Amino acid sequence: MRGLLSIISVVTVLINHVGVHALPTRQGIPQELFDDLTYYFKYASSAYSSDSCDRPNHNTMVAQFNDFITDTQGFVARDDTRKEIVVALRGSTSPTDFVVDASLTLEMFQVPGTFPPIGTTVHSGFQNAWNSVASQVISSVRSQLVSHPGYTIVTSGHSLGAALSSLAGITLQQNFPFSPIRMYTYGQPRTGNDKYASWVNDKFGHNGYRDDGIPNVVPTVLGYRHHGMEYWMKSDPPSPSTVLVCAADGEDPTCSATVLSQGINAAHVSVNTQQNYSSS
Repeated sequence: MRGLLSIISVVTVLINHVGVHALPTRQGIPQELFDDLTYYFKYASSAYSSDSCDRPNHNTMVAQFNDFITDTQGFVARDDTRKEIVVALRGSTSPTDFVVDASLTLEMFQVPGTFPPIGTTVHSGFQNAWNSVASQVISSVRSQLVSHPGYTIVTSGHSLGAALSSLAGITLQQNFPFSPIRMYTYGQPRTGNDKYASWVNDKFGHNGYRDDGIPNVVPTVLGYRHHGMEYWMKSDPPSPSTVLVCAADGEDPTCSATVLSQGINAAHVSVNTQQNYSSS
């Protein structure tokens, strides 16, 4: 469990319709929020083994998706207790995924059903991967909202899956503007430019893991920016009191930005050892 909770130290949590304003870094979060970060991480972890996990977090598996060209995989699940529709996306596990990760060119944001601000650009590899499954995910979520009106939409993912979770979150917010949406990302690389970060912040409200090499692997010098809100666990043992609440704009020099990028280091890939915590 310690490894599971440590991963949560780089967590971006976004809740739609709440404006984001710059706040000073502070230490400590409520137990309820800490429990949520742990809970939704299990969905991100389940995405690595969705073929063998037919009841993620003991909930209903609605649909699984897998694009063979981009190797983008994940699932849609439904939690009838919390009244949530959850979209979870898998992180990097294959050579194709690493090609996606390396496609660093920023390109105009173009996703079905969205209306981004002028000048919004995102990582071309991430966008191509997301677009390969976006229509399927939108259709699945729409059918669930029709049969379960009032349910909250949640997206979750780790690593590459975190970037895709970010794109999924803003896409679903645009397609279903009257549905509440929350986004949880773990070990997320920067995904778009400052216009994208501001847009996501305006619609929602980022994520960090101690010593994780991925959140800073896509550099700001290429025009990328993180969105907020970052919760960073900088020390062990993991607990609500050790989590830092970082500046809401996503680029806090006192949080995960202090960790020099080392790419996919031991801290980052340890998520793959936590699949046994994925409730099935």
